[in-house]
Amino acid sequence: MKKVLLTAALVVAALPTMAQQLKYAVSGISNDNGRKIYLINQNNSSLIDSTAVADGKFSFNGEADKEALMSVRLKDNSWSTTFFNDGTPITINLNDSTVKGSALNERVNAYDQQMNQPLVAFRAKLLGMSKEEKESHAEELNKELQKIFDEEIAFVNKIFVDERNTLIPLAFAEIYFYDNGPQAFDKLQQEKVVFANHPALKRARDVVARTLAPAEKAAFVGQQFTDLEMADPDGNMHKVSELVGEGKWVLVDFWASWCGPCRAEMPNVLEAYNKYHDKGFEVIGVSFDQKKEAWVKGISQLKLPWLQISDLKGWNCAAAPIYKIDGIPDNILIDPQGKITDRALRGQALQNRLKEIFGE
Repeated sequence: MKKVLLTAALVVAALPTMAQQLKYAVSGISNDNGRKIYLINQNNSSLIDSTAVADGKFSFNGEADKEALMSVRLKDNSWSTTFFNDGTPITINLNDSTVKGSALNERVNAYDQQMNQPLVAFRAKLLGMSKEEKESHAEELNKELQKIFDEEIAFVNKIFVDERNTLIPLAFAEIYFYDNGPQAFDKLQQEKVVFANHPALKRARDVVARTLAPAEKAAFVGQQFTDLEMADPDGNMHKVSELVGEGKWVLVDFWASWCGPCRAEMPNVLEAYNKYHDKGFEVIGVSFDQKKEAWVKGISQLKLPWLQISDLKGWNCAAAPIYKIDGIPDNILIDPQGKITDRALRGQALQNRLKEIFGE
């Protein structure tokens, strides 16, 4: 009898685990009559259902995994309203992106609204400015946008601390991994946070990992670097190899003065440079600019002290085909032996990696 029970238990254990299904009831309002609207399962980025706004209303009813992270989005709109399938009916106002539902979902929405309010206000400000006004206030606007990005990241990192015993951080996981690196997933697993095994966390980690270091880019890690030779702002030719060796670790930073995310990342790189330069950390900027004036102005505005080089060919920059660069910011970290050890280190991920190398 014991043998039979043991055999049965082993068979059951071998069966795939099926997530518990829970009914959902989503309703809402929108001023976009006739426009298509999508219901998406953020656990795996799959489309659950779609409908069209009729008489200013829409609704979805069905079953999905219990506690699945879900979202509703209008066609051709990047903004989505996120919520959890916790069995409580939810009403969504797509005109102002607010929700009424369970306490959990209303808190998720409150965090989302608070986080995005500064960026929404900034965009509204830009819409009210002429092209000439934007150009004359470019430096101030870039600083303002950079401050918004920094505050958004700090806000999300705080959510991951304050709400570690709830599912709420899952709604902001992609931003968290962009700042802390995909490897932060392992730390969350070790800490056994409540949402550690939720499929939405792994999906967010995988999305960010693919974005920051696609397979063809990741293939460079472990390989010897390929040298680059370009001119500095004064027209003097320089090679990356001038900095490699003699115990130095070199970050080759691919950027451009016109790239908003690049400029937003620069204070982080500057902080790392100031902290570890005396210990053997070097940075060399490789710009994808085309206009020398804009390039030089960007270096001055951002107060970048390290060597800058460029062939001023934009996306035809010599570095692009060599390192498979199809988006910036991007970077490679080269060890003292000339081997590429890391790619696309941004935000806290860069700080953490340099701490591993140089210590505090």
